[in-house]
Order: sequence, then C-alpha cells, then structure tokens
Amino acid sequence: MPADPHAPLVAGAGQHSRRPGEREMSPLELIVRTARIASESPGTGRLLERAESVRIVDCLSWPVPDPGALVAEVLGVRPAETVRTLTSGTGPLDLLADACGEIQAGRLDVALIAGAEAIVPLMRATREGRPTGWPEQSPGASPTRLLGSDRAASHEAETAAGLLAPIHYYPWFENAVRAAAGRTPDEHREWLGQLWRRFAEVAESNPEAWTREAPPARGIATAGEDNRMVAFPYSKLMTANIQVDQGAALLLCSARAAEEAGIAAEDRMFVHASAAAHDHWFAASRRDLHRSPAIAACARASLGHAGIGVDEIAHLDLYSCFPSAVQIAAGELGVDLATDSRPPTVTGGLSFAGGPGSNYVTHSLATMRERLREDPDGFGFLTGVGWYMTKHANALLSARPPARPYAHAGPQAEVDALPRREIAAAAEIEGPVESFTVTYERDGSPSRAIASRLRDDGSRVLSSSTDADAIQALLAGALAGGAQAS
Repeated sequence: MPADPHAPLVAGAGQHSRRPGEREMSPLELIVRTARIASESPGTGRLLERAESVRIVDCLSWPVPDPGALVAEVLGVRPAETVRTLTSGTGPLDLLADACGEIQAGRLDVALIAGAEAIVPLMRATREGRPTGWPEQSPGASPTRLLGSDRAASHEAETAAGLLAPIHYYPWFENAVRAAAGRTPDEHREWLGQLWRRFAEVAESNPEAWTREAPPARGIATAGEDNRMVAFPYSKLMTANIQVDQGAALLLCSARAAEEAGIAAEDRMFVHASAAAHDHWFAASRRDLHRSPAIAACARASLGHAGIGVDEIAHLDLYSCFPSAVQIAAGELGVDLATDSRPPTVTGGLSFAGGPGSNYVTHSLATMRERLREDPDGFGFLTGVGWYMTKHANALLSARPPARPYAHAGPQAEVDALPRREIAAAAEIEGPVESFTVTYERDGSPSRAIASRLRDDGSRVLSSSTDADAIQALLAGALAGGAQAS
C-alpha cells in the first residue's frame, strides 16, 4: 500500500460493444452491464456496493436529467450523490478529475463513472416514428451536481460562413495543419491515410472496438462508394463514427479502500495528475488554427506535477474525433507522428473503435487500465476535446504509486493572457486564403466552400461560396492570390 491512503486509483473497468445480431440494449442497460463487468475485476466486487457517488457522462441517445439515479436504482446502490456532465468530449475526464480531487481530500472513498450511447436503436425508432421504450424520468428530476460549463460554441461570423458543426470546423483546421507542414493537398491526403491506418490497426486488435477490419491507407484516403467525401480533405473514414451501441464504466476508489477490498497491486491504476483548460472560445479568434496553447499548458501542468517528460510516457491516447485534433495535440506535446513508434491511440480512435458521443474517453480510460496492468512500470497519458478544439483535458496514470499526491491543474489564466485575433465583418478582401474546407453532398458533389483570410491588421475574415469556380480553385490547392471564396 502506498504511503498515501487517499491516493485515487481506477480499481475496475468494463466495456461492452453490442455486435450485429445481438439483442439491442438501452443506454441504461449498457451502463448497468459495464458497471457489473467493472465490479467483476479482481477484488472489486464489494466496491460497487460501496459507491458513494454515481457519475454519468451526458448521453445523447438517452437525455434523462438524472441518469445516475436510475443506474443506482437498478444496481441496488445508494449513493450520497449523483453527478452528470454537460455535453463535451472532456466529460469523462471532468468526472475523473472531480472524483480524484474528492478522494485525495478524504471526502470520497468509492465512485462509479459510466456512460453509454445506443444510437442504432434510437435511429431506427426515429425513422419508424415511435418511442424507444427506454426508461423515462420526470423532467423535474435533477442530479446532485452538474459538471462542465457551456455557452454558444460558435461566433455569429462563423455561423454566417457555414461553420456549423464539427465536420465543418475540423477540416478547416486540417488545411491549416497541412499549410503549416508545407504539403500539397495530394501529399497531405496520403499522409492522412497513413496516419489513420495506424488507428485502424490498433482497433483491429482491440476486442471492444466497433470496427475491427483495418482498411488500407489508400482506402482510407481515397473517396469511393463506401467512403464518400464529407468535407475536404476528409472522407467518411476520417470522421468519428457515432453510429455505435457502446458503454463503459470505471470504479474509482482510494488506496485505503483498495487495500480493504483486497485489490492486488497489479490491478490498481493510480491517477497521478490531470488538467483542463479551454482555448480562446471562438475558433476564429485564435492566433493560429493549427495550434492549441491550452493543450500545451495542460500537458506542462500534468507532466510537470509528476516530474516526467512526454518521452517517458509509454502509452498515449490522443483524442481522435478527426485527424486534425490528433496532429494539433501531437504538435503541442512534442510527439512526432511521422517518426514516433508509439501508437497515438490505445483503442483505435473514434473512427474505428467508436465515437459514442461524449463518452469516448471512458473507453480509452478502461482500455488504458488494461495496457498499464500489462506494463506496471509504464505511464499512460490521455486527452479529451470538447466542441471545436475548444475544451481540453488530460490525465496521467500508472500502476506505479505516485511520488506526489494527485493534483488537478487549471491553467486557464495562462491561456487567456495569450493574444487573440479580432473577428472582422465579412467583406471582399485581397490576399491569400489562410485555410478553407469544402463541404459535400451525399452524392459526392462539392456544395460549399468556407474560407478564412487574414487582414493587414491581423484580424480574421470568414467567407463562403457556392460558386463552382471558387470551389474548384480551392480544391486545386490555389491558396495564394486568385482563389476568392466570397
């Protein structure tokens, strides 16, 4: 037992992916199933009964106000509190950090963190115009606490230009990443195919991955009948796959509770540090579209607390809703994706392992626990992203007991102090396109170009066009001079 009886750790984890032909399950059923799987981890059986806090990640497919209360009822658990997150890919890490802080402070001994999505039956019910039949809850119900903060995700100028959803923002970031790397569009598409092939290969060996057949790099990069273009330069296989039925759960406890439960040392995954911050809220106000000062600040805080460098991390999972998110994170961490032998994922990522709404990182945490059980001296580092490379969080874990007590950092003031760009009113301006994307119809035809330019005063202007010539000029890579998407 480590000297610190309040050291927080992950004692058990469970995952489930419903396979074709298997009975469809509600999100509640998936959560309960994975919680019970987590409780079957060696020595953790009685921990679930002792859960004082039931914490559920925001669920897109089952938006009841207090899912933790329904989960606790089915499990026969009587927690002192129920907690739910707001929508965000950082939600699981928000729950983890909050629970670890309470455990380290001695105010909590055992907590359940879980989440699930059942998108396939939800979509079928929607098409058929019928209810899902899943358990409902009074609108007046509410959890003890809500975690997370939110506000309008887009600036009005972004919305006016057609930046409406992740599939518009992340390819816009991607073309800025490409420009910074100095690649031609064709060279970059080849690079993306190779990068995403690495994720597919990890998913192939992950028994909980939604898709376990790894397509070749060329198949990922090349648009076709089964891999349509979505938004340049992304084909469908480069985007998060939300059409999944998946659940995951974690049992957290203090080192003292783990000792009392008889959990072996090799089955304890300690949480050494975590951090969270957001970049300048509106993407168009950020200095560089291919950078994330918040990721860099959070990494410095977590790794600095543990006294290790990024090269000492054996296992990485960089949030992978789209390739640009991975490349931006790797750049801020100092990980060279072209030469680093470490896979940038332990699951296979959101395209292949699955992208269950806000709950992906619960899966990466569960998978990371298994990696660290196999590598007791190694460190694992995970990241989460919310909105449009806006909200960021991380966690550092190891089977090795921490040298310093767990701590959570929030370097928001450091990020807020950085320069930001003014977002100028849309106007006809001269000069090169800074970055762009082109959206596509389902039949594969390009429909709209969205572009950004920098004015002489440093402000950023967004514009869009449905003009075929402007779209083709951008797709041809004419990023300097004549291509105007106004």
